[in-house]
Amino acid sequence: MVDVNIMLAFSPLEPLYIVFGWLTRVLYSFFGNYGLAIIFLTIIVRGLMIPLNIKSQKSMLKMQALSGKQAELQRKYGDDKEKYQEALMEMQKENGAGGLSGCLLPFLQLIFIWPIFRIVSGPLIYLSQVSTDNINAMIELGKGMGEKVIGAAVNTTNHIGLVKALSENTQFLTECVKRGFLKMDQMVDLHFMGMDLTMTPAWNPKLYIQDPKTYFPLLIFPILVLATSIISMELTKVMKPGYKEEKEAKQREKNNPARKGQSGTDDATANSMKLMTWMMPAVMLWTTFTMPAAMGLYWVVGSLMGILTQVIVYYMFTKPYEKKKAEIEAKKEAVFKKSGKAALAAESADGKASGKGKKGKKN
Repeated sequence: MVDVNIMLAFSPLEPLYIVFGWLTRVLYSFFGNYGLAIIFLTIIVRGLMIPLNIKSQKSMLKMQALSGKQAELQRKYGDDKEKYQEALMEMQKENGAGGLSGCLLPFLQLIFIWPIFRIVSGPLIYLSQVSTDNINAMIELGKGMGEKVIGAAVNTTNHIGLVKALSENTQFLTECVKRGFLKMDQMVDLHFMGMDLTMTPAWNPKLYIQDPKTYFPLLIFPILVLATSIISMELTKVMKPGYKEEKEAKQREKNNPARKGQSGTDDATANSMKLMTWMMPAVMLWTTFTMPAAMGLYWVVGSLMGILTQVIVYYMFTKPYEKKKAEIEAKKEAVFKKSGKAALAAESADGKASGKGKKGKKN
């Protein structure tokens, strides 16, 4: 059987674990508070992704501006999808639109979950810098002292049960220190605002009755995770380029079924987008009830950072673009009205001249 620790040692994400662990340790040393360390770690990580977010938004705006040319390509190539895709990619390349930034952002957010989870589930390694050998030795010692000392599922990568045992069982802590597995200055306080961030928020009502002081405060994390996720999701929808036009087109489709398809999205695509949109908040909510509360804190701060980024990007790029687009449309409409009036005037003048000509002939 392959040793799990050997497999983890060769994990492709190991460099990320080391970097995130070092940064968390530095922040913990600076603030002396585990919750603040997680908060500022999240701010730094999400802050580094802001340029990518801006690039993605710029690309989206360029794609929106090229929608007219894209429609021309569709008419030109018709059912020849291969040539249409080639021409579309060439057009995007020439105009600096498209690219991988839109796909890369959610991918990175997903990847960064793993080092954060590794840190919050293994604080003795990443905060206290206790070796895996000593952690294994403490686990074996705890099991030898009885299964109630530490949980059965404790291992080197997820040793929350071991941290709890060291904090609550004086005899076990003394024995670990005596055997040289741990130094007293390696013990860290993992509380934040009176809440134990190593604890997992409970979905079972019985636990709230048995230990209300512990579990009721932790319930704030699932509530905030869900609330901030929904707010972020709604802002993404409302602040995207062309939202107003898309909404108006959908309303016209609703009022007149003959216009169906003019909004640019069919029912299947719309349903698929809705499913993808709600999937992330559902996953985030589920993790808050299955992982240490520190993970919930990460989700909340990350969502707040995401909301702030959305607002900044909207007022810096999307709103000016929408304003410029509206001005151009207004000018086009004014020119169209002017040319229409001129055509009517010319038609009227021709009619009068024709009438005079006929009258002259009669005379």
